[in-house]
Amino acid sequence: MQKPRLPAIEYIRGISMLGVIGIHVGSQYLSNTSANIHLIALFEIVSRFSVPIFFFISAFGLFYNMDINKVFNYKAFMLRRFRTVLIPYLIWSFFYLLHDDLLYHTGFPSIPSLFGILFFGNAKYQLYFLVILLWFYLLMPLWLYMVRHATWKNLTLLFILQIAFDYFSSFNTTFNLMVYSIENPYLKPFLLYRLNYWVLHYTFIFVVGGYLAVHIEAFLVFMQKRRTEICLFFWISMAALTGYYYRLLFYKGYTLEEAVNTAHQLCPAGIFYTLAASLFFFTIFTYQKFPKTLNPLLSLLGRHSYFAYLVHPVAITYLALLLEHYGRIMTAPIAIVFYCVVILLAISAGMFFRKLGQHWPIVNILTIGIYPKKK
Repeated sequence: MQKPRLPAIEYIRGISMLGVIGIHVGSQYLSNTSANIHLIALFEIVSRFSVPIFFFISAFGLFYNMDINKVFNYKAFMLRRFRTVLIPYLIWSFFYLLHDDLLYHTGFPSIPSLFGILFFGNAKYQLYFLVILLWFYLLMPLWLYMVRHATWKNLTLLFILQIAFDYFSSFNTTFNLMVYSIENPYLKPFLLYRLNYWVLHYTFIFVVGGYLAVHIEAFLVFMQKRRTEICLFFWISMAALTGYYYRLLFYKGYTLEEAVNTAHQLCPAGIFYTLAASLFFFTIFTYQKFPKTLNPLLSLLGRHSYFAYLVHPVAITYLALLLEHYGRIMTAPIAIVFYCVVILLAISAGMFFRKLGQHWPIVNILTIGIYPKKK
């Protein structure tokens, strides 16, 4: 029996895509040495739930449509995931490599370099997400085991271990100095680009997404009864992460870039914020605590979020070149308009290519891994 559709999953995809674009536009705005610290906080700090919540939603969608008590067909599962993720990943990677060669005359990478670029997701700055997602898929039997045996007690332990591991990976000075001091050119990238493929950085949020999907009835009751506490948890965790950011600026003397690179989703406050955001958005989107007139817009954003996520660096690149051509510095008002235009262009491109894919299915197959429905 097919389970009912949950609009919250689609809506969260759209919100996450908006957050990711905010982070990347914020990176452009950081080039302004007089950037508004509060707008940077909105772009770079408040949006920090965006990447990990994608893993939460991915796991939720997988486990929601799966009977974990049945025998798991790993081969069939991986074939489906390779079709929906690996093929678009390779297509977009080659697109960006060719595009950047034409635009910046960087030259197409050699075969050994190409292998490393594809392995680490370095063809463009947003593509590493698909690499981590593929690693999550490859390790699906492990996640099945963990979700089947999950309890609140061991999920709490996993949460504590997640904080400890992410803190070590991101902030342990000895470890990071060791990574940068490695001279072996083959070993160094595996540690230097660990954020691009180590699923351990996001294991907790992925497993929690799967656990809540399997226990959807209890989760729905929990959200309904604890809506106030969930909202409070979200706002407090957001205040804690942004407060940490301001503390780094005003009391620690960090630069804007240093503060942004420290108060991120893998710091302890960021991990709390990710969990809180996952519960918060699922709750408000499930129990409609917002005007219903927003539903078509949220659905539109969610429907085209995958394509928009993959294509938005193109819009950022050419809008930035346009500003450079006219000698304009990205001020706060320009940054806000820049952000809105990037979203408009990315979503419009998603709508156009989805429509094109209705006439030529190969377009959707290659770009977003969507195949024609069998009649």
